[in-house]
Amino acid sequence: MDPRRKPLPIAKRLPPATEKRVASTAAIAPAVKSTPPKAVAAKPPAAKPVATKAIPGAELAGRKPDHPYITAFAEYLRSEAHLADNTVAAYRRDLRKFYEWLAGRKPTKLGVKDLAEYAKWLHAKQLAPASLARHLISLKLFYRYLQLESITVDNPAELLGGQKLWQRIPQVLSAEQIERMLKAPLTQKTCRARDKAMLELLYATGCRASELVTLRLRDVHLDAGHCICRGKGDKERIVPLGQRAIEAVRIYLRDERPALAQGAAERGTDWLLLSRTGRRLRRERLWEIVKQYALEAGAHPDVSPHTLRHSFATHLLSGGADLRLVQEMLGHASIQTTQIYTHVDQTRLKAVHTKFHPRA
Repeated sequence: MDPRRKPLPIAKRLPPATEKRVASTAAIAPAVKSTPPKAVAAKPPAAKPVATKAIPGAELAGRKPDHPYITAFAEYLRSEAHLADNTVAAYRRDLRKFYEWLAGRKPTKLGVKDLAEYAKWLHAKQLAPASLARHLISLKLFYRYLQLESITVDNPAELLGGQKLWQRIPQVLSAEQIERMLKAPLTQKTCRARDKAMLELLYATGCRASELVTLRLRDVHLDAGHCICRGKGDKERIVPLGQRAIEAVRIYLRDERPALAQGAAERGTDWLLLSRTGRRLRRERLWEIVKQYALEAGAHPDVSPHTLRHSFATHLLSGGADLRLVQEMLGHASIQTTQIYTHVDQTRLKAVHTKFHPRA
């Protein structure tokens, strides 16, 4: 690009899809407050904010529309960087925090000392180290995008130090706790087969919560004994299914899912796990269900769907599975991420120590 060329405003350089998104976002707030001309003239000014709060579930109710830079950056992450929707949503929330801290200042006018103050501001909010690290990554990616679009020349965020994270041993459940947890749905009166199939799939596949709730009927091949999971970056992987998981899914598809699908707004929905209203089961609801059955099984209250994923990997390795195969089933990009599970199983470590240490 010619350095003498003056950068165009962001609104003139957005792709058509992004322009529509920005235009629709900016049009939401006025649309919410719009009333017939006569009614506006008759009502006092104090009545205007009431209309905004009256719309339940409106995404922008209670806050201002996103800055055009945030909207354009999110569209770039989704369409060009091909990041998962959950990742894009997390980065978008981080940038809203950044613009809250900016308080009207322009990001292109800041230096590394200013951004260091932003890091202090985040730290004062007592964020977890992992959350603080993600905020800084979001900031670096955002400034890199501004450079790419010739909105700014320098990238002061690159000079910020990253938040170093200690490697933590993941929490896992024993085989006995898993067995009690998988039997817990049998005492329920409603959605018993669905919850049983959901827990069996979590432990049989090691799927993330977001991967499980986005499974479709065409992704589950019961006769072949496997399912197709879509992980981060929409990467697909084939994960085998055990006999118990296959049987639980068959019972759910035969006995419960047809009745749940009747309440769906759109007929012929092909999501595997449905809510009581026939919609796709939300990830948050899946977390709630897992915690409910964990408490019934006498497990730790901090148990989550990811705990079953950790347990899946740890039990495979303790049974003698190859580390590379576990990495493939979990969908890890790096083998180092999977290696943490080799430190969880104390029985395996003791066996290795006894076999190879000269004084064991």
